[in-house]
Amino acid sequence: SCSLAMIKAPLKTLHRAGSKRILSSIQWRRLNHSFSNERRSEDAEEIISYAKSKHTRTIDKTILRSKLKQKYKTMHMPLLGIPRLKSGSELKKPETMISTLSNGLRIASEETYGQLCTVGILVNVGSRLETEENQGVTHLLEAMAFKSTVGRSHEQIMNELETLGANITTHSSREQILYCVDVLREYLEPAMSLLSDSILHPLFSEEEVMEQKMVIGYQMQEMTPDMRMKEALHLVAYKGSPLGNNHYCQQNRMEKLSGQMAKEYCDQYYTAPNMVLAGAGVDHQTFVELGEKYFSSVSKPGQHHLSKCSASEYTGGLIKMEGVSGHLREKLTRSCMAFEVGGWNDERFVPTCVLQTLLGGGDSFSAGGPGKGMYSRLYREVLNRHYWAESAEAFTSVHLESGLIGISGASSPENAGKLLNVIASHFAKLAQVPVEEVELSRAKNMLKCNVLTQLESRIVLFEDIGRQVLSYGFRETPEEVCQRIDRVSASDIQELIKTAMLKPPSIACIGDDTSQVSDYESIVRWF
Repeated sequence: SCSLAMIKAPLKTLHRAGSKRILSSIQWRRLNHSFSNERRSEDAEEIISYAKSKHTRTIDKTILRSKLKQKYKTMHMPLLGIPRLKSGSELKKPETMISTLSNGLRIASEETYGQLCTVGILVNVGSRLETEENQGVTHLLEAMAFKSTVGRSHEQIMNELETLGANITTHSSREQILYCVDVLREYLEPAMSLLSDSILHPLFSEEEVMEQKMVIGYQMQEMTPDMRMKEALHLVAYKGSPLGNNHYCQQNRMEKLSGQMAKEYCDQYYTAPNMVLAGAGVDHQTFVELGEKYFSSVSKPGQHHLSKCSASEYTGGLIKMEGVSGHLREKLTRSCMAFEVGGWNDERFVPTCVLQTLLGGGDSFSAGGPGKGMYSRLYREVLNRHYWAESAEAFTSVHLESGLIGISGASSPENAGKLLNVIASHFAKLAQVPVEEVELSRAKNMLKCNVLTQLESRIVLFEDIGRQVLSYGFRETPEEVCQRIDRVSASDIQELIKTAMLKPPSIACIGDDTSQVSDYESIVRWF
């Protein structure tokens, strides 16, 4: 046998001679515990290989791995109760699968091979379908989500959700309402039971309705000036049309809302062809079976499908709001200008998204850096050039038959008129001067990056699946979306704005002082 000192000595001698030999002390100590003293010197000779140059060295770990594998055999054996992990080559490539139940309910899902899943229902219903009698009912339905049902009290539902460790989300818009449950994969069935009970059998008790009407009142008081401005923009852009309906319940409508009104609204529009059951992180066959079990009772009539409702006509106009900032008062005046573009099914939809990314923008105090939009046009040509501009940002609002592309900004009241003029000049520049290829390429790359990054989120994937199937009847793959983005040209952007500017702009301003904003006729003459 030999001691550790006997092996260290020749190593030191060889190092001084210029030959580098490396023996990991950790590996060596593991060998000391694994093998007898008689084999240590022999194993060391097998593990260490001489390098051709003093600048490079190699270690043959074959012997070491085989010895360790023999010692730790249990690490290579499956453990009871724990499924074997599969390599990526063994897994089927995730793809969106769509099935339809006998009642017309569409079920769409995509596997993620994770331990969490997100499931939910999207309904083709929103404030655009409201009438003068039930205005605000969509807002009430959003607030009443996951409250008491015929078979469960609200307290029972909350206790079950806490037991499952689930998160719930509800969101409504002018055209759709979304109900979502995020839960561990093993609790998929109880989550589906809660989801169906909450959507198909709501109680709408007057006590809970009164409570949620108070919540809505608080929400309206805390609404940010920017949200108020965008809401007013729709009112003036689609004056007298369904898309021009108030999305949020107004204070003067609060008393008329009732549980019976909500129930009648659900009975009318919550029909199977008007809904999509979507999931991310679930096995499709299992998901379809659970959908059949819990949603086969959804009524079949689909005469109130959203695509058959009356179309909205774009009008344009100007609206000024003073002293309506709610509790979140500020000394700034906010303004936005928008033009009409196509809806979800319009061929100009992707160029519209590229244009929004190209314009970019944000607040003057936004954190910069690669990928943060600091090279976007509104940052470079508005926020960096005009010290008085507090914010400048592009936005879109797309609906079934129509959409808006606009720029919003904020400044002190005395500069509000100048800011609106700067916004108008950027629209005019887009129509007159083609976008440079470098700027367009940067915008397309950023948009693709944003799309792919967002889709890494399971919840975003669920929403994307549901909304596409609800709007188009199918789902485009990320590869197809990226290809459509790559095909956008500078002429597409220029033609988009030229066509949009054939119609008058829509303008909304909010603040304590909007006097510096010109009248509508003067603004229209700018173009």
